[in-house]
Amino acid sequence: MSIADAVIDTIAKPLFVASLSVRWRDLDAFNHVNNSNFLTYLEESRLQWLSHVPGPWFDENSMPVLAASQINYRQPIAWPASLHVELRCERLGSSSMTVAHRIVDASDASCLYSDGHVVMVWMNPATGKPVPLPAAIREAASHSAIT
Repeated sequence: MSIADAVIDTIAKPLFVASLSVRWRDLDAFNHVNNSNFLTYLEESRLQWLSHVPGPWFDENSMPVLAASQINYRQPIAWPASLHVELRCERLGSSSMTVAHRIVDASDASCLYSDGHVVMVWMNPATGKPVPLPAAIREAASHSAIT
């Protein structure tokens, strides 16, 4: 983690912190969490956050899709482990938001397993075209945006 990232982490209020437990089935042949499961942890965390957003954040004309993901694997996660997934708003666009994430040990936030970001785009499922961010998302995310 760079010094700039550390500064951002201290000044940006998280959108949400999800608590997750590593499951035995998440492990691979090396007895640590398989890298693909990190994406599942991030997806679950985003869905937990979205379920807490007051107001509608999707309907038949506007739904979020994952447009990009970037993960830095910092160290393996062993079983058993309890995790915190910290989500922060890195950027708000007209139809998209970039969500920064950190997966850390629940009992020691300095134990960083991974970090990175994803880009979510709201689009019309019938047309496949981007639509403006729902007001509920813009409001919920603007309280912690770092840019």
